[in-house]
Amino acid sequence: MVYVPAARYLWDFWLAPKRPGEPYHLFHLQAQRDIAHPEERHKVATVGHAVSHDLVHWEPRPTAFAPGPAGAWDDRAIWTGSIVERDGTHYFFYTAISHADRAQRIGLATSTDPALERWERHPANPLLEADPRFYAKQIPRAGNEAAHDADFWFGWEAFRDPWVTRDPEQGGWYLFFTADEAVATYRGPAGRAGVIGAARSNDLLHWEQLPPVAEAGMLFFLEVPQAVTLEGRRYLLFCTHTDIGGPWGRGPDWRGTHYLVGDHLGGPYRLETPEPLVGDPPGSFYAGRIVEAGPDGTPVFLAWRSRGDDGAFLGGLSDPAPVEVLPDGRLRVDRDRLWPAGSPPGSPAEDETR
Repeated sequence: MVYVPAARYLWDFWLAPKRPGEPYHLFHLQAQRDIAHPEERHKVATVGHAVSHDLVHWEPRPTAFAPGPAGAWDDRAIWTGSIVERDGTHYFFYTAISHADRAQRIGLATSTDPALERWERHPANPLLEADPRFYAKQIPRAGNEAAHDADFWFGWEAFRDPWVTRDPEQGGWYLFFTADEAVATYRGPAGRAGVIGAARSNDLLHWEQLPPVAEAGMLFFLEVPQAVTLEGRRYLLFCTHTDIGGPWGRGPDWRGTHYLVGDHLGGPYRLETPEPLVGDPPGSFYAGRIVEAGPDGTPVFLAWRSRGDDGAFLGGLSDPAPVEVLPDGRLRVDRDRLWPAGSPPGSPAEDETR
């Protein structure tokens, strides 16, 4: 019963806080399946929306959020975000890119709509841009939009994937994000400056950026972070593509989701096991999230399916799989539950859960 929207690719996703008696609200990046190539989806991404009472059967809702008007800081595409609730208002933190430059920035939209279908951009947007004291800034490329499109990923300033969570220890809020350590301070191997950055706020509007919450030097990037607490332990999930060497030693590369471990929400975080939480060479499942309270109250893991059995790009949401905390603190996911045998590899003529 996996969820594969027929007309649109589905990839990075997040859930709004669940209210008692109401469904889960899923928000995800999406792009039409009739684009020229699946990789083109990043240039035209909008935010899809679906609801479910069991994290298995999903009912699509209208597109929730799209790029701003021409000339705005977010006029090209909307990328990964997260949602928190405070005093009856939902706060949606999102990544956006523009046609004007190569920067990634973080903005805010809010909603008091019970259905979470109407969102208003905050007038102070963008709320955050990379602070050069801690995070790398890129010099804008000269040239026109066609030149940028020809080499889309070259020269981007990494500052994306905000994950916002309340700080139960000191009050206020933390925001974790994907970035590169500042060139002036990075001393690690070339191509491994990826970090998870952090910022703190008391009001969700004014943010103080902090140094990275784990040492750089492991990976090119640690993206789509998520902070969770399971059985009193702090985990910081991320997804990545590995390379040979680094903390993984010699062995096959993998793509997927892993985690760091910390003693406090604000870090520092450390890598305690080289074995990925869910990963394989083709990256079958990517950018996984843990729902701390699934339908039966126990934690479950969801990920989006990047490739079908035929190797072609798929773009659908997995089923929930149980998450187990082992005695030594390592996490385990029942991967076989993510995509049950017999689940279809493609999409039918119209959106549906199946």
